[in-house]
Amino acid sequence: MPFLFPGEAMKLRPIPVKRAIALLKKLGYKEVRQRGSHLVMQNDKGRIIVVPVHAKEIGVGLLRAMIRELGLSRETYF
Repeated sequence: MPFLFPGEAMKLRPIPVKRAIALLKKLGYKEVRQRGSHLVMQNDKGRIIVVPVHAKEIGVGLLRAMIRELGLSRETYF
């Protein structure tokens, strides 16, 4: 983890789609199906998340929404 000054927050940055899928798999999500350019993943509790695979990266806004939808805090993500 990089050094941060007190009160300084980590910035979210776009991440590659492959890394996002790997992170979801690490959290227990499995690939259920893919329709077109959207991959549907589901965990053991039945929670579903959709990952767009048509782009090379997942932007900051979508990444923030996915973190919120997964129930993670920003601290847990980093």
